Amino acid sequence: MTKRIIMFVVSALCIICCAAREVVIKSPDGSLKAVVSDAKGLHFSLFKNNTNVVKSMLIGLSSFDGTEIGAPGSITSCRFAKISKQVNALFYRKALLKDVYNQATLTLKNNAQVTFRLYNEGLAYRFSTNRKDSMKIRKETADLSFSEPAISWMAYTNNPKAPFAMAFQNIYSKEELDTLDKSQAFLPVTIETGKYKVTLLESDVQNYPNMWVQPDKGTLKALFAPYPAKMAYYPWRHMSHVVAAEPYIARVAGQRNYPWRILAVTDDDTQMPVNDLVYLLAEPSKISNTSWIKPGKVAWDWWSDWNLKGVDFKAGINTQTYKYYIDFAAAYHIPYIILDEGWYDSKSGDMMHPIQAIDLPELISYGKNKGVGIVLWTVFNVLDENLETLCKHYSEMGIKGFKVDFMDRDDQTAVEMTNRIAACAAKYHLILDYHGIYKPVGLNRTWPNVLNIESVYGMEESKWETLKFNHPLYDVTFPYIRMMAGPVDYTPGAMRNGTKADWAASYAHPVSQGTRCHQAAMYVVYDSPFTMLADTPTSYQSDPDYTKFIASLPDLWDDTRILQGKMGEYIVTARRKGANWYIAGMTNWDERDITLDLSELLQGSGYTATLLTDGINANHNAEDYKLSKVNPAGKLALHMASGGGFVLKIEKNN
Repeated sequence: MTKRIIMFVVSALCIICCAAREVVIKSPDGSLKAVVSDAKGLHFSLFKNNTNVVKSMLIGLSSFDGTEIGAPGSITSCRFAKISKQVNALFYRKALLKDVYNQATLTLKNNAQVTFRLYNEGLAYRFSTNRKDSMKIRKETADLSFSEPAISWMAYTNNPKAPFAMAFQNIYSKEELDTLDKSQAFLPVTIETGKYKVTLLESDVQNYPNMWVQPDKGTLKALFAPYPAKMAYYPWRHMSHVVAAEPYIARVAGQRNYPWRILAVTDDDTQMPVNDLVYLLAEPSKISNTSWIKPGKVAWDWWSDWNLKGVDFKAGINTQTYKYYIDFAAAYHIPYIILDEGWYDSKSGDMMHPIQAIDLPELISYGKNKGVGIVLWTVFNVLDENLETLCKHYSEMGIKGFKVDFMDRDDQTAVEMTNRIAACAAKYHLILDYHGIYKPVGLNRTWPNVLNIESVYGMEESKWETLKFNHPLYDVTFPYIRMMAGPVDYTPGAMRNGTKADWAASYAHPVSQGTRCHQAAMYVVYDSPFTMLADTPTSYQSDPDYTKFIASLPDLWDDTRILQGKMGEYIVTARRKGANWYIAGMTNWDERDITLDLSELLQGSGYTATLLTDGINANHNAEDYKLSKVNPAGKLALHMASGGGFVLKIEKNN
């Protein structure tokens, strides 16, 4: 009875507000407030603790037939609801999430609605339409402006001639927003306004293009890749790409929900990597039985250029080399290896037939006997063009999944392809690692067989980059921005490590920027249920203690917390698996001293702790480290070298 009265009163107040063409919505804790108005087009302002963090965000949809959704005077009514529930998360940074928000659904003219959800952690909104006929969406408006001078962290397209065609990999530029030109940036982007940061994300993007933004005199304006009109193929990988586009961004059904647009609001950087709004707003899992999905580490061939040493066969893309990889994986309890590009003739686009040097049935049988599964690399459209046949064929052979690469676009048809592949792979119990693709938009919740998603300036870039592309800086920046969207396929594990003074790019013998411990910390700091060991088996075998340590780190977690950190400077992450805690830290090129108070995490006594930390000479030799037992009681002082890091494993005694 009480609940009904409260809901009725709130709804009545909301209708009165709507009569004045203004709706006020607050977060459950009251700290976040949105004021929605249709006086000059549908728009809202956003306040955090009574401070204006978003001056205005003008929103709307324009169809190709002239229909305008969100025009001035468009609100006709609204209803309000309070929601509080728990969500069991699969293969995520936490096992259990709280989904608590206040919601206002505004009915608009032209058979449309817009729904706002106010969380304590941010605001989300989405449009819905209820029309009999289909539509072509000419434009979606999402123009974001701020009341104070703002600082932006954005990653721009690196293809000025065709800005929507790129791999979604670039470092972040920190700049004053009102000084920026009209370069396109892909999401997520973070804007600092006063003491708050606002991060723009999206979720539940289905049958619709992804959002980009373009700065314009201090305002961020949304952009979307147009709908493809004509495709062609690049000859070297049979990779499809857009050569002509339609004058609209999407073809949509008349009855549908549109993607959630998210503004996450934080006043402390440590809140950012553990913001869960993208996951919470995604469509729940479409896979009823997920017991067959097995996350885990994977031995990777491509980064190290198949560069084995001390073996009695010619290393390369051949059966003997991959048997060696399987032996290595089995010895260190690594559940997968990848056969990356080259196992089939990429130019032919025919992944049904491996090259002659690969005896795939023999490798599958060999791996099965040793408890190691095989994942095959391919190109998105190559898999998609023969999808059912390929999934069925390789599933029946015993392949465990695909690493799918080179999407390099995010228009509506690309989004449809990612969902189509995920659905078919799930049908045949195949896991997926999506590489060369746009950022996560909740796909890992909807299709939990999609274990990893790239859209990150990963370690593969160290094969050809320069020090201008400051990896230690990026390594402690993107967890606060990009990782808010979901897991990352960063590909860590370099055994050749360089200081700022001696690092140099090498394709065949790649070297990471920063220390060996900086690399090890990535296995804890980064969300990555399908994590690669990127270097060669022989490099790992030369240091078995270190290799055993990183291979033993979990891939699934029950809880994740950010203990300390500042975007672009350093990060300290604590993750729990059962009763055990794993704490890791990374710094930029600056040396750093920190203190951990372990009493905040550990319940009682009876723990054993192992510490991997930068060696005393790590500033001169980035491969120097120390592995030791430490007392986990009380406070622990730690030093990180330039580009350094640490990992602390705390295990409950039986």
